Parts: sequence; C-alpha cells; structure tokens
Amino acid sequence: MPAHRTPLVRAAVLTATCATVLGGLTVLTGCSDEDSPSGVASRAESAAASLASRATEGFASATAEAGRRLDGIKGGVEAKDDVKAGAPKADGDRTTVEVTATNTDDTTRSFSVQVDFTDAGGEWLDTVLVTVSDVPAGKTGTATARSTHQLSGEVKAEVPRAVRY
Repeated sequence: MPAHRTPLVRAAVLTATCATVLGGLTVLTGCSDEDSPSGVASRAESAAASLASRATEGFASATAEAGRRLDGIKGGVEAKDDVKAGAPKADGDRTTVEVTATNTDDTTRSFSVQVDFTDAGGEWLDTVLVTVSDVPAGKTGTATARSTHQLSGEVKAEVPRAVRY
C-alpha cells in the first residue's frame, strides 16, 4: 500500500473501531491507538446509558406537560374511548397521524388529544397535543397530529389521553 495512504486508512480503521450504533444512532467515542476494546466498550455503554436517561427524561417531561395542559381545560371530561389514532405516515420531515373523535354528547364539542409516537418495540419517540374542533353532536371530526421532529423506522401512534370540552 502506498505510504501516503497509510494515515488515511489508519484513521478510517480507528473511526470504525470507536463508533458504536446505539438505538439507530452512531455514537463516536474518543479513542487512540492505545485504547483497548474494553475501554471502547465501556465508553459506548456509558454513552448508551446517557442516551437512555435523556430519553426517559424527555418522555417524562413531554407527557407531564401534555398532562398539565389537558388538566387545565375547564369543564373537560375524559374522552379517551371516543378518540382513535390512524396509521402514522411520513409527511416530509415529520410523521403525521389522523385522529378521529366521536362526539357522544348532545351538543357540539371539541377534543384535546394527546398522541404518543413510539417505535416498533414500544419505545417513546414523541408526544404531541392536537385539537379536534367543533365536532357536532353525534358526529365525528378529524385532525392531523404532527410529530415535533423527524422520526425514523416503524412508527406507531396511540392516544393515552383525550379531553372533551
């Protein structure tokens, strides 16, 4: 191999050795020629734990905020059983899902709906609130929930909470 290519090849090998795929993300860990495989694995495990911790904190924060907003609706009635989420689909750089609300009341009502996006394994990806406005008595209405950021892989949507008001 020509001598001028050796540093480039060496850098590529080091980068490949020090990269770990965690939940679909490639994490580059700092390493040098002297790093042992166990040192690299230890840093990768630490990075994975950090990512998992941030995901758990993100889920708790997003669902808590959605809960505060839903709890703040004056005169609201829990209506989760009257709301369904369709199949998620890619829409540009976001994921969308159609939400259908059935108004079982005897007057026009609106619905505030929490939609959780998860991956195929049930891991949380995103939480959004969407309003289905002015649904006539005995009728259904729809709205589109849109993720706050790009989601990849197989995405599922569920409605953990809905309030009719």
